[in-house]
Amino acid sequence: MTKITIQTIRDMKARGEKIPALTAYDYPMARLLDAAGIPFLLVGDSLGMVVLGYPDTTHVTMSEMEHHVRAVARARPAALVGADLPFKSCETPAAAVENARRLVNAGAEFVKMEGGLEMLPQARAIIAAGVPCCGHLGMLPQSVLEEGGYHVKGKTEAARARLVDDAKALTAAGAFAIVLELVAPSAARDVARAVAVPVIGIGSGDDCDGQILVTPDLLGLSPDFIPRHVKKNFHLARRARFAIMEWKQTVQCIRNE
Repeated sequence: MTKITIQTIRDMKARGEKIPALTAYDYPMARLLDAAGIPFLLVGDSLGMVVLGYPDTTHVTMSEMEHHVRAVARARPAALVGADLPFKSCETPAAAVENARRLVNAGAEFVKMEGGLEMLPQARAIIAAGVPCCGHLGMLPQSVLEEGGYHVKGKTEAARARLVDDAKALTAAGAFAIVLELVAPSAARDVARAVAVPVIGIGSGDDCDGQILVTPDLLGLSPDFIPRHVKKNFHLARRARFAIMEWKQTVQCIRNE
């Protein structure tokens, strides 16, 4: 399979081709998603909840991100592989560059950073250091404690205009794509139309240039909570439980000679 690059992702938007993106946290899932032809893989800090059992993403450390990026990179996927810069890793431009390089050294081909205008110095520094950067606007999971939960963004005209301004600023700084999370669909459509780079939505309607989901949510494997924007078509956790129980019964039925 031909290696996917940042230019490949940009070209998909130019052609009007939707971009499917999913999260990966380990070697076997990266292999599986790559075999399915997913072009954009993200080692998201969502691993804090769906893999490590944390209550939110604010507990995820740089060391944990590096560990999981290395595991995904060992799969040598054709997909473009990126990684989230975790909570408190981008407080200054210098820290943002240092931590972006750590993720690249672990195997990431780009980094994703939350925030808009207030994070432009960090975004510019990362890009100037030669590390491709993807923005993240709308609901920012790393701000969940400050905001008191997960809330849809872009509901008012002022909020919609701020999202467009943030997206334009990130694009001007050199971001190659933007993830848009939990944004009112009409506002998400405005953002996608306002910038030339791909806008990849999650819980932000169908008018973005692509969609990203947390893979355990998509497959029905998340242990505690699956967001409302995920269509519950798959229930692998239920099937796995039945398979495990059936195997357990076969073991218990074997008599000791």
